[in-house]
Amino acid sequence: MEIVTVSDIKQHDRNNVTMKTLFDKSVVDGGRTVFGIVSIPPGARIPLQGTGSHLEDEYGLVIKGSILTMSGGKEYRVVAGQATFIPHNEEHWAYNDGQDDCEIVWALVSR
Repeated sequence: MEIVTVSDIKQHDRNNVTMKTLFDKSVVDGGRTVFGIVSIPPGARIPLQGTGSHLEDEYGLVIKGSILTMSGGKEYRVVAGQATFIPHNEEHWAYNDGQDDCEIVWALVSR
């Protein structure tokens, strides 16, 4: 078992968004998963403009707040307690249009 403390992990700030990678693919030989947490403050958008995509499937769990997101050409409101799945290569973005930070636990899984 490997245990990390979220507050000890170096954060990566991008456009006021705080992202922490808790475990990366190096945890296991041949690993296929990257796992982390992101905090998106009110008014922040990922990416800053346009859409993003990646080669991995993305799983998310909103643990605080809510987020307006677009994936696959459709807009969604995702709130605390809801989980998401975005297939690899699907264009998407996320925007916090609320009053509170939105915190999401996420995992990127290579196929």
